Amino acid sequence: MRRAVRLAVMAGVLVFAAGSAPLLHGEPNRVLEIAQAIQRGQEQSRWPGGEIPYVWGGGHGARPGPSLGTCQGYRGSVKPCPAATTRGLDCSGLARWVYQLAFQEDVLGNGTTDDHVRRLRKIPAATARPGDLVFYGKIRKKTIRTHHVGIYIGGGKMINALRTGTTVRTDRVTLLPDLAGYYRYDG
Repeated sequence: MRRAVRLAVMAGVLVFAAGSAPLLHGEPNRVLEIAQAIQRGQEQSRWPGGEIPYVWGGGHGARPGPSLGTCQGYRGSVKPCPAATTRGLDCSGLARWVYQLAFQEDVLGNGTTDDHVRRLRKIPAATARPGDLVFYGKIRKKTIRTHHVGIYIGGGKMINALRTGTTVRTDRVTLLPDLAGYYRYDG
């Protein structure tokens, strides 16, 4: 009888602990679900629905989510720069918003891909799971110079906001030649 009671208590503790932990890589994977819903154009917090355009600097307001961008530092091929008059997201703005929706707090914070890398843990590519982030550029012990991030969805693919003239979409992680690695939020 005591053993049955102990097992029941242990099972209850495990259920409670699992229910209170972030569900990044469990079932359901909130990061993946939210990223896919955004790509499909489903309504989300701060977005009425529809395709979300790439916008240089978009998603970096006081609160995560689509916003007007900036033309400061813009070097895109679409001229004149449409960022100041278009509401949308850039790559790090997309990652920030998806993670905020999944974790219900701004865990990546405002900033660039370089800032986001510093808040994450690098993982081997072989252990990457849907919901992890994939970065591009150069990441060394003392210097970080990244330029792109995508949300890994498995099967060698990511959801990302790539460049002006595109919308949030799925691409292969090999799309860009300078894959810097896979990173995980352990919050």
